Amino acid sequence: MGTYARQNLVFERGEGVWLITVDGDRYLDLGSGVAVNVLGHAHPRLVAALNEQASKLWHTSNLYRVEGQERLAERLVATTFADKVFFCNSGAEACEAAIKAARRYHFAGGEPERWRIITFSGAFHGRTLATIAAGGNPRYLEGFGTPVAGFDQVPFGDLTATEKAISPETAAIMIEPVQGEGGVNVASAEFMQGLRALCDANGLLLVLDEVQCGIGRSGQLFSYELAGITPDLMAIAKGIGGGFPLGALLATENAARGLVPGTHGSTFGGNPLATAIGLEVLNAVQEEGFLESVRRKSLHIKQSLAAISDNYPGIVQEVRGQGLLVGLKLSVPPADLVAAAREEHLLLVGASDNVVRLLPPLNITDEEIAEAMQRLERALDRVAEART
Repeated sequence: MGTYARQNLVFERGEGVWLITVDGDRYLDLGSGVAVNVLGHAHPRLVAALNEQASKLWHTSNLYRVEGQERLAERLVATTFADKVFFCNSGAEACEAAIKAARRYHFAGGEPERWRIITFSGAFHGRTLATIAAGGNPRYLEGFGTPVAGFDQVPFGDLTATEKAISPETAAIMIEPVQGEGGVNVASAEFMQGLRALCDANGLLLVLDEVQCGIGRSGQLFSYELAGITPDLMAIAKGIGGGFPLGALLATENAARGLVPGTHGSTFGGNPLATAIGLEVLNAVQEEGFLESVRRKSLHIKQSLAAISDNYPGIVQEVRGQGLLVGLKLSVPPADLVAAAREEHLLLVGASDNVVRLLPPLNITDEEIAEAMQRLERALDRVAEART
């Protein structure tokens, strides 16, 4: 339908961090399908899990128990704050479920007037009518009529403004610990702790959107661990499926009290194929030493980028991010660097606030990092030459 400004590349297959076109050209992928392919392309364990499940059962719907769904839910509950899990197919659906759960929570508690949710500038929670209203970006809202009501947006990182926005109608505070689409803006631990305290003091739910920063990308299984807090509700997707459509809403027992039979659902959510892969992704990411390696590689990349940025002061303004969700704040249009990198067979992803994202698979090797940095430097040379 022309809703995407697609790059003129057609990939036939993938091998780890590499994508190969139909013509045989190899590209180093630091986009990972926009933070999705946490184990790279065609990972043998994921291929095996998918093939094994595909030969047995694809879909039954949620009219019946789904064994793989129960196993994955048990793992998520065992390794997070959550007591309950609702499965869906995407990040937008997971965020939509979080919004509904937050509102329904207060309805079930006898306070139906509490339905508004505080969100933050720069947020991106998805493309549904409710989630674009939650994000508040005028570019995404234009042309779709009056925005869905019930969202009060405040500046990202401003605890005073957040507190002032709380009213008798407020139900929850919803935030991405790291804003990916918004420009790789990282919420400080102090700010996250402040939000938790505000929610506790005012009877609000703290809702986290870890669709992009979750499943090991932060260097922990989930970013909230770095702040030393726990949420009441959390939306996840992207990485949990390793490339297969899978999302989930995680909740405490208390926060889930409003979602009783008939209040929410999904035909495909948590189907046997998706949950078989999700379980194998967790198996890999939670293996001993894996997250430690993510933290080490994150430091390696940031040190390399710091040195590179010193050589291009007129182009690179700042290196920002958390774990392997890294952003380069530029003084030139992000599309310029993305295009130049593509000429070097390096794939990057743009973001708001004049930022280019580096989102490599979490199992990228040191040698591949070194190769990526060399290609990035050559791409920056191209941008510098074009400006002279």
